[in-house]
Amino acid sequence: MPRPGGIPDSIPVVDTMIGFVAAVPGVDRELPQVRGAMRGTGHSADYMFREIPAGADAPVAATLGAMDRHGVDVGLISTSSPVALAAAAAHPDRFVLETHVGTMGEPFDIVGAVSRIRDEHDEFGTRAVSMFPVGPVPSVPVDSAAAYPIYATCVELGLPCFVNAGVPGPRVPMAAQHVERFDQVCYDFPELTVVMRHGTEPWTDLAVKLMLKWPGLHVSTSAFAPKHYPAAVLDYLNTRGAQKVMYGGYFPMALTLDRIFAELDGLATAGRIRPDRWESFLSGNARRILGLKDG
Repeated sequence: MPRPGGIPDSIPVVDTMIGFVAAVPGVDRELPQVRGAMRGTGHSADYMFREIPAGADAPVAATLGAMDRHGVDVGLISTSSPVALAAAAAHPDRFVLETHVGTMGEPFDIVGAVSRIRDEHDEFGTRAVSMFPVGPVPSVPVDSAAAYPIYATCVELGLPCFVNAGVPGPRVPMAAQHVERFDQVCYDFPELTVVMRHGTEPWTDLAVKLMLKWPGLHVSTSAFAPKHYPAAVLDYLNTRGAQKVMYGGYFPMALTLDRIFAELDGLATAGRIRPDRWESFLSGNARRILGLKDG
């Protein structure tokens, strides 16, 4: 589908955070560390979004259809979902897998997480690992001893690690995700590729300083509608951060690709992203760190 505005049609987009939601009845539930019940979507931060995309009877087909409409060539999906495993097996040219460690609301199993990273890399050819520091109970701070075996395994296997950063959406304490914690991690693991997920707010200026300092530190735009992308991140993309900022969506967790790409077009029309930055932002940087061939 041709893209309007200033985003080149030829860019084969890599979405570093996408997934699938089946059409199942929603059930309000609570997690032990989250203050406030969810609205039945299974999304612990749904209060932040004006409209959560509906589930689909054929979730893989729905996600592929949305990808095709907007030129999304490849999506990074989590092995945590049986639907995702089936999708990656059926469409290996469209989906690549990440291992997510740290189940929301449960204790963090360090040994089990390391074993699963290794096993899934061997079995499924995973391309990345992801971690949600405030998800487990108790939380696992970015620079904690509990996280270090995860990082060491990523270095050994050559996998990037996507880590949530900044104030979390779920109503849980934020300290585990303070951006300053990445400084120590990057010092201790100079060979590690780290991607900060979910915007890094309100410490975006600090995130930029740390990305200037540490070659392996990156940021993705996941969980943000493009009109709300932090100004510091866009400024960095347009200047010295051409190789450090990458696109991440949030479909179907809380944003549709229709909305995301309409608002990306708005950024292009308004000149908020330089024309020569779109390829690296939407495709090149993710392909490099995930080890994907050029689209």
